[in-house]
Amino acid sequence: MSNNTETLTDDAPGAAGWRDYLELTKPRVVALMILTAIIGMLLARPGLPGWEVVVYGNLGIALLAGAAAVVNHVVDKKIDLIMARTRKRPVATGRLTTLEALGFASTLALGGMIILVTQVNLITAWLTLASLIGYAVIYTLFLKRATPQNIVIGGLAGAMPPLLGWTAVTGQVEANALLLVLIIFAWTPPHFWALAIHRKEEYAKAGIPMLPVTHGNRYTELHIILYTLVLLAATLMPFVTGMSGMLYLVGASLLGLRFLQYAVRLWRGDDRRVALATFKYSITYLMLLFVLLLVDHFAFS
Repeated sequence: MSNNTETLTDDAPGAAGWRDYLELTKPRVVALMILTAIIGMLLARPGLPGWEVVVYGNLGIALLAGAAAVVNHVVDKKIDLIMARTRKRPVATGRLTTLEALGFASTLALGGMIILVTQVNLITAWLTLASLIGYAVIYTLFLKRATPQNIVIGGLAGAMPPLLGWTAVTGQVEANALLLVLIIFAWTPPHFWALAIHRKEEYAKAGIPMLPVTHGNRYTELHIILYTLVLLAATLMPFVTGMSGMLYLVGASLLGLRFLQYAVRLWRGDDRRVALATFKYSITYLMLLFVLLLVDHFAFS
């Protein structure tokens, strides 16, 4: 009896439960995307958007983002078995088959599109679908394995959520929404390259041509500095265009200079611990930057 019980572990094929399906959707990543989509909604117009667009817009975006994450699990199942942080994923271990995962992804994508088309607007639906294709197909299937610039090119798909939230409220693409996309687009390379330095051996073992693997740490650290400078310039644009005021300008400048300090410290010391600290700060940085945008928007609008 005890022997039979021991064989029915969580990692055994056929032992999939609702937690495995939830894990397929990468809920933490989707939650961050929804957070930035909500910020786009809140910044799109003076005052608060209606509850319908907030609920249906974010539900549709979340379902399509979850579908893209599921496809990522399927495409990367062999790589996931190699890397320590991903080797217990449901598709990689066989708890869920490829067909089950793809069926789940199709259901999520179809549900998300129906919600966005019928309850939000067409432009948000098509832009969200384009983001799904950009991440799940163009980035995961091709770019990730093809070029060390994978995260730069593929980062556009991950930068889309504020625009999706904006269009859900306004029904149109506007310049200030594209500024939000530009900020996340510029933030993505230093964010991921810092993590790639910390996990360089894992990426090399998996055969993924991340920049530290193909060009070395020193080259990558220099590019982290350069992209951080680009990011700093991009974050000043909302003030230049009149989208935000002095409160945001001061806060964004201080946050950006702190990010640059981390980048320079990494370049000077080439330390995996500093790389991890830079990666962690980049997450805090982005969250605080958007909080500043919101506070400035509602305090002075």
